[in-house]
Amino acid sequence: MKTNLWNDLALLVIRLGAGGMMLTHGIPKIGRLFGEGPVKFADPFGLGPEVSLGLAIFAEVICAILVMVGFKTRLATIPLIFTMLTAAFYAHWNDPFGRKELPLLYICVFIGILAFGAGKYAVDHFMKKKVADCATFFLSLD
Repeated sequence: MKTNLWNDLALLVIRLGAGGMMLTHGIPKIGRLFGEGPVKFADPFGLGPEVSLGLAIFAEVICAILVMVGFKTRLATIPLIFTMLTAAFYAHWNDPFGRKELPLLYICVFIGILAFGAGKYAVDHFMKKKVADCATFFLSLD
């Protein structure tokens, strides 16, 4: 087998694993946003706990799904990295290293995805191929 095949499969597994595990943190937060009573969530940027929680949900659910399917993957990793930096260095600043370890690990994984992209088995790849095929078709009409 080609090395590129293994690289693309590895990127797929990493995307699915990291995105899927991130969903386990984001989906429960949806209930906190729409639950009864006032929202209790860290507000590191002074936007209010509701907005901060909404941004965390956006990153941990929407962006995680985008990473999993490989759509706008590099762009989707940026809110995830930012959210995990906030988790590690604001929400868990006074906690022992064991509590910071998971967000730091996510940061490493999402930086890798940001650097290497989604790979061949992603919506981004199929869309790029489709656009290239359309351009080739229209250029051949001359």
